[in-house]
Amino acid sequence: MNPKNVIIHEEAVETWPAVRLALSPYVNHWWQVPLYVTARGLTTSPIPYKAGIFEVNFDFIDHNLFILTSDGTTRAIPLISRSVAEFYRELMASLKALGIEVEINTLPVEVQNPVRFEEDTVHASYDPVSVNRFWRVLIQTDKVMKQHRSHFLGKSSPIHFFWGSFDMALTFFSGRRAPERPGADPVTREAYSHEVISFGFWPGDASFPQPAFYAYTAPVLPGLEAASIRPASAFYSTDRGEFFLLYDTVHIAGAPEQMLLDFYWTTYEAGAKLGHWDREALERKRENWDGSKVGVGEWRNNIVFRP
Repeated sequence: MNPKNVIIHEEAVETWPAVRLALSPYVNHWWQVPLYVTARGLTTSPIPYKAGIFEVNFDFIDHNLFILTSDGTTRAIPLISRSVAEFYRELMASLKALGIEVEINTLPVEVQNPVRFEEDTVHASYDPVSVNRFWRVLIQTDKVMKQHRSHFLGKSSPIHFFWGSFDMALTFFSGRRAPERPGADPVTREAYSHEVISFGFWPGDASFPQPAFYAYTAPVLPGLEAASIRPASAFYSTDRGEFFLLYDTVHIAGAPEQMLLDFYWTTYEAGAKLGHWDREALERKRENWDGSKVGVGEWRNNIVFRP
């Protein structure tokens, strides 16, 4: 499976998260923007509106989009092959029928040759089988990220799906501010205002046409490319300044969850060491079942994933 080819067009996916962006209060690092994995698909999580809340959910099992409100009213939109323009019109009409009035930026972001939602009659495909498979990759990634996150005591992001870059991500923070990025746009400047190590899954793009798990440290640290990373098949891209582990490598592994956890842990450890993070303060210490102490980081290598 190549997850890059299994989802509906990014332009269509961006229509309903844009509603959340327009109505939600700002959160540091743009954390009011992403989506979250659910037992049936993806969700915006609750969005405040007037005296109540509503949320928008993608159901990738029965293939519907649901708008749910705190006053008990709902609307369902079938996920079928149709143009982005048609999908956008039905979405906005459904919101209006529920009494939700919102204006959004209709120009997609982080896509090549963007076309406004209301004008896009070119992109019109939806493959339910492939969409479901892509979502199941996100489920497994989310599970591993939750395990990876459990050792970290410092500030960390939610595990979330960014609809612009189309990647699932988890980010750890050292607690220190990062140097200013001269010439950076406001989005980038806010996203990387502090030192971070970030982990994720990305289906790739035209310049990197392979789905892959990734990890990077920001700011980029000299010497990081020479770090010893597991598994041996992982590699560092000097062009992108980050580590990659190809999805296909994990997919055929005998213990894929453990392979991915090893990748996330060793890339974290490399960045934390080179960046002089206060690991004693930032990492959880654990005990063995017999009460003997396990050193910082050591317990991570003993985790066994079971189906």
